[in-house]
Amino acid sequence: MRYYIADLHFFHANINDRMDCRGFADVEEMNRYMIDKWNRKVGENDEVVILGDLSWGNAEQTSMLLRQLNGRLYLIRGNHDIFVSKTTMDMSRFVWVKPYEELYDNKRKVVLCHYPIMCYNGQYRLDDNGNPITYMLYGHVHDTRDQRLIEQFQEITRSTVTRDSQGNERMIPCNMINCFCMYSDYEPLTLDEWIACDAKRRQRAKS
Repeated sequence: MRYYIADLHFFHANINDRMDCRGFADVEEMNRYMIDKWNRKVGENDEVVILGDLSWGNAEQTSMLLRQLNGRLYLIRGNHDIFVSKTTMDMSRFVWVKPYEELYDNKRKVVLCHYPIMCYNGQYRLDDNGNPITYMLYGHVHDTRDQRLIEQFQEITRSTVTRDSQGNERMIPCNMINCFCMYSDYEPLTLDEWIACDAKRRQRAKS
């Protein structure tokens, strides 16, 4: 099974107390909760793609953290993943570390980047039934004004009419999903779970 998650920010007290206001008593409680949620979901042979900003800790703290997390780990590097460049960091838990990647997940293309990409590769591709076969998964913006702007952009894009190669009118697909850890209660999710989570969240926002 392959899972995705973004912006966990282990060891980052200010994220808990200020920006995200996560509500934990302290950073130690936050770390314990996120590790528990991770390991309850992820098995040793599962894959987890981390979409950036895994840890605010130093190299030693982050190396110790990684030894506690189940699964085969892949890191899309975020702007706060400073530990990656430290010579004392044990990187052996990562299969790879990249700034960007494109993978296939159950015959669907997944574009992976810490930063949201508005016009992503394969955006217009649909299957024979008109369903999207490309998704852009990102992090970075948490649950902020920037995320609200991205949601507005998606609504505008999805309501814009274009013509396909046969001259038929159709709406422009736009399937960008913010895999922000708080949206899933800090649990890594599969692509299908993130699609469902994103749809429910957007529906709640409209009601």
